[in-house]
Amino acid sequence: MSKPPYPPNANLGLIFRQVRDAMWADMAREMALAGHELTYSQFMTIKHLAVDSTTGVTELARHAQLNPGAMTRLLDKLEARGLLQRVADPADRRALHIVLTESGLRIWRDIRDCGQIVRDRAMQGMDENEREQLFRLLGQVLQNLTPDPATSSSED
Repeated sequence: MSKPPYPPNANLGLIFRQVRDAMWADMAREMALAGHELTYSQFMTIKHLAVDSTTGVTELARHAQLNPGAMTRLLDKLEARGLLQRVADPADRRALHIVLTESGLRIWRDIRDCGQIVRDRAMQGMDENEREQLFRLLGQVLQNLTPDPATSSSED
């Protein structure tokens, strides 16, 4: 096995950012090969709506790592392209359901495998044990950096 490109004391945050950016760029290339020019956030939104059509703006924003205002603008763009529509909730006039149109569902069928292709490419050269170890270690890093609500205090 070749030596890792980064020494153990390398900037961990920078490596995470570089991996994320590389995966997002590769994802955009895969979607373009499938004939669709979408951003990663647009992909995540379409994916979430394809899986859960009862999702609201706040949940979509969280899932796509955007603030609700940015998500509203993203939804406006996807709606203008005819990929989704906002439908009034008959039980609550204040609420809107965001649903994929037939065009949106057709695009989802075209691009749904792009994520797996990118993940497979990212982990190329790793056996199953190494892949499991990577996810376990990354999960541990995330857990270490995620505040425990039971021990967090909002008081100063």
